[in-house]
Amino acid sequence: METKQKIIVIGAGFGGLSFCKKIDKSKYDVLILDRNNFHSFPPLFYQVASGGLDPTSISFPVRREMRNRKMQGCKFNYGEVKTIDTLTKTVTTEFETIPYDILVIAAGTTNNFFGIENLQQRVCTLKSTSQAIRTRNEILLRLERAAIETDPERRRRLLTFAVIGGGPTGVEVAGALGEMKRYVISREYPTISPDEVKVILIEGSDRLLRTMSESSSADALRDLQQKLMVEVKLNKTMKSYDENGIITFTDGDTIAADTLVWTAGITAEPFKFTGFTPQPRPGARLAVDEYNKVDGTDDIYAIGDISYHEDEVWTRGCPQLAQVAIQQGNRLAENLNNPSKKRAFVYNDKGSMATIGRNHAVVDLHKFHFAGWFAWIVWMAVHLMSLLGMRNKAVVLINWIWAYFTSSSSLRLILRPSRNPSTPINNN
Repeated sequence: METKQKIIVIGAGFGGLSFCKKIDKSKYDVLILDRNNFHSFPPLFYQVASGGLDPTSISFPVRREMRNRKMQGCKFNYGEVKTIDTLTKTVTTEFETIPYDILVIAAGTTNNFFGIENLQQRVCTLKSTSQAIRTRNEILLRLERAAIETDPERRRRLLTFAVIGGGPTGVEVAGALGEMKRYVISREYPTISPDEVKVILIEGSDRLLRTMSESSSADALRDLQQKLMVEVKLNKTMKSYDENGIITFTDGDTIAADTLVWTAGITAEPFKFTGFTPQPRPGARLAVDEYNKVDGTDDIYAIGDISYHEDEVWTRGCPQLAQVAIQQGNRLAENLNNPSKKRAFVYNDKGSMATIGRNHAVVDLHKFHFAGWFAWIVWMAVHLMSLLGMRNKAVVLINWIWAYFTSSSSLRLILRPSRNPSTPINNN
C-alpha cells in the first residue's frame, strides 16, 4: 500500500477549516494544529467586547467540528507552534515535534502597534476571543468606577472612550459604544448622564472605511455622528499613549482617555523558521505564488490573512478578509487533490460590508452600494450563516432579536480569570 503524505495545517480559522473540508483524506493524512481548541468568528469580536454576545456564541470546539462529515479523517492537536524546521521538515509546539510532508500555514494575523513604545500593555485589542473579553471587562470597569466617582476630571477621563482606526472593526466598535451611550447608560447607570460619555473614533487618513467605496465612508461618518453621537477625528495619527492615559498625536494635540481600543493595524502571526526563512512582505505576510506556495519552498503553502498574493487586479496583495481565506483554502485543496489539473488562484470579490449600529450598515457589491436598514439586515444574515453550529446561529439570532426590542443584555459582566494552579502542565 502507498503511504499517505502527511499534511500539517497551522490554524483552525476560515482558511484552515475550508482546506480540511476539501482535501482528499484518502490521499493525505491531515493534522490541524492550533493554540486554541476552538474556532472563533472575528467579525463579531466587537459584539463580545460591547456585551452584546457571549463569547461561546461565536466560538465552536474544533474537536466537535471533527465530527463533521467533511472533516472526517482529519486530526487535531492542541498547541502553539514555536518553530518550523524546513531542513528536517518538522513543526515544534510546546508539547511535541511533528514531521510533515506538506505544510499549510493558515495562522492569520495579530495586532500591529507600529513600534509605539509600551502600547501593547496599555490598550484594549480585538484580535482574539480572550482580547474581546478583556476589552469588555475594561469598558464595564470604567463605567462602574465612573458611577461612584465624584472628582469631575477623573470622571471625565473614565467616561472617555477612544477608538484608534477607522476600518470596519473601528467603525463597529465605535458604533457599539455609541449605542451603549444612547440606549443603555441612562437606564443601567442612573448616576451617569449620557452627555458625560464621550466616544471618539480616530482615523489617520481622510475618510473612514478606506477599503470600501466613498459612499460607504460618507454614510458611516454621517450615521456615527448624527445617530450615535460619536465624535470622529480624521487625518489624526497617534504618536504615543502614556501611563497617565494621555493620547498624543503627531500634530501635537492630546486627548485624555482612560480607555483606548486599538484597531489600527494588523501584522502576520510571527513564526520562527529554522533552515530556510521566507522573506516577509508588507504586513510581515508570506509571499506566495499563484498556487499559494510560499516563495522559495517546494512543500510549504500559506493561505488567508498571513499570505501575500499579488496579481494584476490585487497589486498590493489580496484583501485580508474571510472570503479570501475560504477561497484560497478551497483552491489549494483542489490543486493538491489533482496536481495534474491544478489552477491558479484568482480571488472572486463578493463585496464588503460593515455595520454601524442598529438599523445602520453599509454594503458594497462591486459597483452597487446600499446602506441603512436593508444593508443591516443583509449584514446580519451573512454573518449568521457564516457561524459554525446551529446552536450558535440560533443563540446569536435570539440575542439580536432580544437586544433590538429591549436594548438590554445580561452579558455586561466583569469576569476576570482566576490564577491557574501551579501544576506541571501549567509550568511547562
